[in-house]
Formats: sequence, structure tokens, C-alpha cells
Amino acid sequence: MAAQEKVVYMDNNATTQVAPEVVTAMMPFLIESYGNPSSMHTFGGQVGMAIKEAREKVAALLGAEQGEITFTSCGTESDSTAILSAVRTFPEKRHLVTTRVEHPAVKNLCENLETITGHKYRVTRLKVDGEGMLDIAEYEAALTDDTAIVSIMWANNETGVIFPVEEMARMAKQRGILFHTDAVQAVGKIPIDLKSLDIDFLSLSGHKLHAPKGVGVLYIKRGTLFVPFLNGGHQEHGRRGGTENVASIVALGRACELAQEKMVEENSRVKKLRDKLEEGLLATIPKSMLNGHKTERLPNTANISFEYVEGEAILLYMNQHKICASSGSACTSGSLEPSHVLRAMGVPFTAAHGSIRFSLSVYNTEEEVDFVIEKMPAIIESLRKLSPFWKG
Repeated sequence: MAAQEKVVYMDNNATTQVAPEVVTAMMPFLIESYGNPSSMHTFGGQVGMAIKEAREKVAALLGAEQGEITFTSCGTESDSTAILSAVRTFPEKRHLVTTRVEHPAVKNLCENLETITGHKYRVTRLKVDGEGMLDIAEYEAALTDDTAIVSIMWANNETGVIFPVEEMARMAKQRGILFHTDAVQAVGKIPIDLKSLDIDFLSLSGHKLHAPKGVGVLYIKRGTLFVPFLNGGHQEHGRRGGTENVASIVALGRACELAQEKMVEENSRVKKLRDKLEEGLLATIPKSMLNGHKTERLPNTANISFEYVEGEAILLYMNQHKICASSGSACTSGSLEPSHVLRAMGVPFTAAHGSIRFSLSVYNTEEEVDFVIEKMPAIIESLRKLSPFWKG
């Protein structure tokens, strides 16, 4: 296949390719070892052992104990389970602390809790600066005796900015407040060692680290009070009812093994590719800007705004070259609205609409980066010629 016909996939914060090794690991549990792990017979018991092994592999990547790992269907379920468990555990507390740049899985749940009839919660949403960073002093001032839980993402899904969750979790612990982090984007990209941290809950999603869609994890620190979200059978040590998604759980275990093996590559080769990509685009395209902190950022993520053009139009032109990325805008109720993350950062309106998130993985190559750098200037130039606001 010619180079220009090959799909250049740089949308890995949206979802990732399932690793070939992961597919190989899960296939027997779709075809041969299909027993129910809760069954008493050996055929099902062997499947139960595979789940145990997968749990150990996930725990190893997180620096956790295997008994602290609960398998779920996705990161959103894990987020909801953690937050709702906290408010049910401490029904007398009516306050939550989060940020203005959370993923909708946390953002929308907090909004819903604010409007529960007769049982309203107060939500403090921490601001971010122009680089997407939080103010620790503002965070400390937000913690009160009425705070049931803090929920702050480890790394932002749009900009890749990394938050100081280790320090923030320690501060919450000192106040006797539960701390949850949505680590969906962070797991597998940066080292995590939960046994040395004061994090009570952590969420992750399999399809963000080369496992299939439909499987996630909620880490629950040993000794943390917990109320299940899904009640039913005794699965997951009574923490989540429902027959286990065995093949995907096994797949996630293998994906976590691979992530641990490739962590150095993620933080070296992939980071160099990302740096080359953003430096090339910023150097060749006028009126372009990086969104997010220069260094406190995931090694794979570059969010770049191109002023006076629309993100959706950019993506359509990129798609003609089979380049896959994401826009920082969202079409809401028939009107184009800039990303809530970029709005919170104070990114100018003329730039926020034209933001593109490039998110790489270990499967990306330098040739692909060169191809994107070659094609993007002409794409932006042609779109700006159509813009009534462009004066270049």
C-alpha cells in the first residue's frame, strides 16, 4: 500500500489499536475456555484462575495488591462507582471537589448530583491557568469538613496535562477526605505506584492501553469504605455483581503486561515523535499555538490550535489524507461550542475552535510524523483562504 493510502492513526487518547499479543491472549476464552468462572466444575474453575492472573497483572502495573482491583465495564462505570460510593458512605456530607476540565464521565455526574431533588450537593470546580495547571492553594482552601470526596483526573484527556494527584491525595488524607482519580489517560503512559500513595479510588479503561473496549478497572485501596454500584451476585469479591467479561479481562491483564514492558519506549521514542510533530507544525504553520504545559504533560499528547479555522473542517481535510486525530470542539444542540477544557484555560475564541489533539502510541512511526508535518500546512492554508476572519 502506498504511504499516502495508509491510515495514520494519531487519535490514541480516544481509543487504541488492540495489541496483537492481546488478541492472542483473549481468543481461547471466546472459543475454547468459555466456562463460567463461578461454576464449581474444573472447566469453569480454570477460567477463574485466568481472571486471578489478569488481576495480578493489573495490580503489578499500578503498584497495588490484587485484592484492590475490581473489574468493571469501562472507565465511566469506575468513575461513577467511586463517587457514588463516597456520597453513600458519608450521607451527611454534601460537598465534592473536582476541576473545570474533567472528562464528562466525572463532569456530568457532578452536575447531576447538584440537582438531585431534596438532596443537593455542592460542587467546587477548581480553575486551571493558561497552561492547564491547577493552583494547589485554591485546592487546599476548597477542602472542608463537609467534603465527601475529591475527584481529580491524573492527566487531562485533551491536553495531556498531568496534575499533582500524589500531593493532592495526601492533602485530602490529612483532612479525612476520600480521594478519587480518573487515571484513564495516565495508566500505561507514566509510572504509577499506588502502594506509596494516599489515593483511595483510581479508574482506568482497557481500550486506552491496547485492550478491547468494554472492560475497565476500579482500584479500591485496602480498608476504604465502599458501597457497590451494581448489586447482584458475589463476583469481584462482592463489589460488582454480574458475570465476568472473561475474555476482555484476560486481554486487559496482557495489555497491562505490555504497557509495563513498553513504559520506557512510551517516555522516550514516543515522546520524541510527539515533540517532533508539534515542533514541526508550530514552525511551519503561522498563528498556531500549543495548548497545555510544555513539560508537565503525557508523553504522547499534543493539542495544537490553528487560529481562524474550524477544527471539524481541519479533520475533514485531514481525513482526505487518511490522517486520524480529534478536534477540541464539540457540536452541541446545533451550535458549535469550543471545548470546555480550552475555555477553562482561557484559550482565545479564534484559536479554541481550531484545536486539534494529536495522540500517539508505540505503533506510530517517524515516517507518519513526517507525513503529517508535510500535509498540515497546506490544509490550514487552504481553509484560511475560505475564512472571512483570516487576514494573513
